[in-house]
Amino acid sequence: MPPARREAAGILEHAKANTIVEPIQHTDIKGIIHSHSTWSDGAESIEHMAKTAMEQGFEYLVISDHSQVAYYANGLSPERIAAQHQEVDALNEKLKPFKIFKSIEADILGDGSLDYNDAVLNTLDLVIASVHSNLKMTQEKAMDRVLTAIRNPFTTILGHPTGRLLLSRAGYPLDHKVIIDACAEHNVVIEINAHPRRLDIDWRWIEYALEKGVLLSIDPDAHAVAGYHDVYYGVMAAQKGGLTAKHNLSSFSLVEFEKFLEGYKKKKGAR
Repeated sequence: MPPARREAAGILEHAKANTIVEPIQHTDIKGIIHSHSTWSDGAESIEHMAKTAMEQGFEYLVISDHSQVAYYANGLSPERIAAQHQEVDALNEKLKPFKIFKSIEADILGDGSLDYNDAVLNTLDLVIASVHSNLKMTQEKAMDRVLTAIRNPFTTILGHPTGRLLLSRAGYPLDHKVIIDACAEHNVVIEINAHPRRLDIDWRWIEYALEKGVLLSIDPDAHAVAGYHDVYYGVMAAQKGGLTAKHNLSSFSLVEFEKFLEGYKKKKGAR
């Protein structure tokens, strides 16, 4: 019985049946998904973050700066998104075969819509949808807001699902089973935000997500290259929930990740 699994409900039954699988390891992480650069509130340039990721053995980097409504974090206007994409194109040519993917951490607005129109969202390789404002909600309001975002055809990953900050903020109340079921229905990946103050989604819901066939993604939410190390904490939390590399998006190789995005756009019907 792996030590990390000893808190899991039903672990003795799994042990008796010999159905405990090898949990994910830090070395299984192939790409950095969810990172912020100096374009928004990050501390370092895209080029520096990409080169450091390369040096650390990662195959790709997903740049997901904050969206426009996050004015406090220098969120990107549609015009700045277009300018950033020009920089990413130039860097991809310079750094290949390493690849930088165009993303955004789009705020989930009060009505559950995302912080750009479809034309802007369609220029991105993937979208991380997160709640950052008006966090004091009833469960009814929080559920309506998050479920609406999950149903949005451009939502690829649900970022830090409860918005919690450990030891300081409980996060808004969600019915996790309903959220996970909706992600399964709409092919939305659930983030395990690896920042040690978040570790959100909580590891106790990983097993249910796996039962429903939902992909998870261990993401550092890095605002500097030092944040890449937070993947370590995300892996430790994921091990407690029995996550395997097979079911973790950031464990996909570059080729697998590109195929995932191609298939994802077809499933979503994005135009």
